[in-house]
Amino acid sequence: MTDFHQNGVITNFHNLVNRPTESLETALRGFSRKHKMGLILPSLFSELEGPALKNIITQLASVDWLEEIVIGLDNANREQFLYAREFFSQLPQHHRILWNDGPRLKALDAELEKEGLAPGAMGKGRNVWFCTGYTLASDKTQCVALHDCDILTWDKGMLARLFYPVANPSFDYVFSKGFYARVANNKLNGRVGRLLVGPLLRSLRMVYGNSDYLEYLNSFRYPLSGEFAMRTHVLKGIKIPGDWGLEIGVLSEIYRNYATRQTCQVEIADNYDHKHQNLTGEDGNGGLRRMCNDIVQSLLRKLATQGAQVTADSFRVLKATYYRNALDVIEMYRHDAVMNGLSFDLHNEEAAVEMFTQVILEAGQAFVERPNDKPFIPSWSRIQSAFPDLLPRLYDAVELDNKGEV
Repeated sequence: MTDFHQNGVITNFHNLVNRPTESLETALRGFSRKHKMGLILPSLFSELEGPALKNIITQLASVDWLEEIVIGLDNANREQFLYAREFFSQLPQHHRILWNDGPRLKALDAELEKEGLAPGAMGKGRNVWFCTGYTLASDKTQCVALHDCDILTWDKGMLARLFYPVANPSFDYVFSKGFYARVANNKLNGRVGRLLVGPLLRSLRMVYGNSDYLEYLNSFRYPLSGEFAMRTHVLKGIKIPGDWGLEIGVLSEIYRNYATRQTCQVEIADNYDHKHQNLTGEDGNGGLRRMCNDIVQSLLRKLATQGAQVTADSFRVLKATYYRNALDVIEMYRHDAVMNGLSFDLHNEEAAVEMFTQVILEAGQAFVERPNDKPFIPSWSRIQSAFPDLLPRLYDAVELDNKGEV
């Protein structure tokens, strides 16, 4: 079943969860004759030691319609990288590990740094960016997907549903975003999506005025999902944030570069759970607090580029507007939980909103104090213009790491 959420900004595909995975895979095998498919997995070494990634790799080994798997590996020394080569060796598909802490990739990063084109601090955005570069250099696929490595409930049907809209040769979609209900252990999860992004988008429209861009973002059922697929050529022209604003940044770039009719979202699971973060880290600044700050700044930057008058005074208005909207949303979710027999901790929900409210003010202040910060990693089109041979050298470096001495 397909529907058009709100005013039909993007297409929603529902109930693919009710189509058997075997049927979807049969279709994708046929699609793969024209559209070869690849997967990007950004990973920390610590995730190789957890249950989620072990299950993901075991299931991926049976996905015979997938042409290539590119793994970005962060926080790994030489011994850990060698362990990772063995860990992923069970994959029958063409697969390569980007050892982001290794000397070869660090040397390329240093070259980019000299020209002011390096992706910046280590993080998910930087990891994904290098993986997209290798995918372009490898040139084995016409469609590529990305998902996180901490999904405890992952099954290969999720990947099949995510790929279907962009891999189907009779469809015109260039980008597919996954969505799902965030319910696990008899409670509502997804606090950042439910309690920050949803009410914040409504508040941004109230304070800065409605726009096609905000309407577009609001049409996504779960804009923070880390699961998306796209035609591989899209990777050349997008500029992604190097921080936790990756998902919002990717959506913004798709909006900038393509017609909304070429974008869709698809329900990929009816049961989804992954690693959960605390509201803050031990120093009071990590955890979800840092993530939320990056997300808010990403939204503010995009609005500013569209001509919105983003000022210090407007942040205080935004903070108050958000707080009222978020409290209303909490009441709505409380009713939803009661109707569905779920547990609901009102104190923790309101504590999260209070923290998010403070983060909005902090993000606004940071935005005003550092207006010249480079918010995005340069696109690969720009990198190729500055360094015409960088992609082939990235490809060779990865090949040497995976096949040679390290």
